[in-house]
Amino acid sequence: MKKYYLLLFALFILGCTPPSKTTTAEKFASVLEDYYQDGLALYRINATYEGDARYNDTLPNFLSPDFKAKEAAYFNTYKTAINAFDDKSLSAEDQLSKKILNWELDLSIEGLQLKKELMPVDQMWTFQLSIGQLASGQSAQPFKTVKDYENWLIRLDGYLEWMQSAETKMREGIAEQWVLPKALVKKVLPQLKTMTQPQLEENLFYSPIMNFPEDFSSEDKERLTNAYAHKITEQLIPAYQQLHDFMAGPYMEAARETSGFNSLPGGEAYYAHATKYYTTTTLSADAIHQLGLSEVARIQSEMEKVKTEVGFEGSLKDFFDHVRNLKSLMPFDAPQQVIDHFKDIHTAMKPQVDQLFSLQPKTAFEIRRTEAFRESSASAEYNSGSMDGTRPGIFYVPIPDVNSYNIFSDESLFLHEAIPGHHFQISLQQENTGLPSFRKGLWYSAYGEGWALYAESLGKELGLFTDPYQYFGMLGAEIHRAVRLVVDTGLHAKGWTREQAIQYSLDNEAESEVAIESEIERYMANPGQALSYKIGQLKIRELRNKATQALGNQFDVRVFHQKVLESGCLPLAFLEDKIDHWIHDHK
Repeated sequence: MKKYYLLLFALFILGCTPPSKTTTAEKFASVLEDYYQDGLALYRINATYEGDARYNDTLPNFLSPDFKAKEAAYFNTYKTAINAFDDKSLSAEDQLSKKILNWELDLSIEGLQLKKELMPVDQMWTFQLSIGQLASGQSAQPFKTVKDYENWLIRLDGYLEWMQSAETKMREGIAEQWVLPKALVKKVLPQLKTMTQPQLEENLFYSPIMNFPEDFSSEDKERLTNAYAHKITEQLIPAYQQLHDFMAGPYMEAARETSGFNSLPGGEAYYAHATKYYTTTTLSADAIHQLGLSEVARIQSEMEKVKTEVGFEGSLKDFFDHVRNLKSLMPFDAPQQVIDHFKDIHTAMKPQVDQLFSLQPKTAFEIRRTEAFRESSASAEYNSGSMDGTRPGIFYVPIPDVNSYNIFSDESLFLHEAIPGHHFQISLQQENTGLPSFRKGLWYSAYGEGWALYAESLGKELGLFTDPYQYFGMLGAEIHRAVRLVVDTGLHAKGWTREQAIQYSLDNEAESEVAIESEIERYMANPGQALSYKIGQLKIRELRNKATQALGNQFDVRVFHQKVLESGCLPLAFLEDKIDHWIHDHK
């Protein structure tokens, strides 16, 4: 094995060594491109999401020891390669790429020592849910040609191997006391059961067969129909049933009663890593907790003003209940009405977008209802378009019960998930031809989610929030992210129970109990991610205020937004350096 990696490194060096006349900039660009291409070859699902079809027929088992060894070799090889370049020989932009990649690699190497792989299945984020989206034929995996259909059948063999490894890892987790909370196992079980649907026409993995392209021959249709039916009935359904029965039986019995990662062996180290990864800062859990408490208090004072404006008499908590249950805010009786409502929001703000953004994406944009198989536990979300622009960015809206769907936060939700939030930020990053390839798909939650939360605050500037309830919805969305600072650190650093976190949320925000329960369980499954939104938003707002004060009449919000967005995702310290340099150069 050691000889293999030495050979790998040697081949890398030889492969990346350009002719002697090649400039340093070209050499560095070559290393960055090799890093990107080798990353696609390693993380083949990522290639599919980026619209690169080369690996659509394969799925490496990323839970296997062999894959972990390849990851370690990949990280360490490129860490050595980029640091062979002296900063003085690189342009400012190349220096930034080097800083970003060092940050990325250091965190990845550190993450290899942690045990999250022993909990490979949860109700919110893990691969058994992503594969369902791909299987539907409505996501990144293409189903346009006969070859596409054949590719998916082969890729499913890799997924079946992953499912076996997932059970193996969970058994290891039982032995090492790294297991999910019982509350989360209960949410996973119906998700798995749904995938055992014996009626082919109702099985998610059969969806591509129900939607053959018109130009397929009858022979190909018959052959593929038989192949998909066999794969589903003889392999996939039994595999899902096996995983379901394991999690319902031995795993449920071993699952923990505690809620936070600090109750796990080595869990405190994991949470420290997660906090650093998701916030791109060195803030401690205690500091974040206190920041959350202060932000909750600040936003509540703004909410009191809205309560007074609408003439509600009673406590703020009573007003939360009023908003949750106000029938006029639940006006729909058909899911399509919800989708049309978001289209109306988009139409209303379009005229003002140019006043705030000179830099806008070309990638197409769609609004869709979340697929039924994951709708019950899903939040609204944005799925990015492909790198080549052929697949649009998609804003997914879950509508599990249209009659109880409350619109009070929909304007801020659209600003966050769609325009000018995730759709603008991610699409502009992908479309930027000046970025090296690896940075076009790079994601730092503190930057990306921070930008999206900052985007919510632009509602009045974009002609929205004319209804006080919609403005309250924005405040509700903001306090929701402030509450996250409190409950995420509470759960994973201070020993809070699931019930404590739910109660704190109910006491301090206007979300429904059902939604809050789902949110708290989300934080339990993925520690630290919920911290990124507020930490990033506060930093971007701080930078805007700094630029406004420093530049005075010379401040142009369109240029500020361009500067924040033009370099793609950055750790927050790097973004601050960029804005500071811009301010200095334009004083």
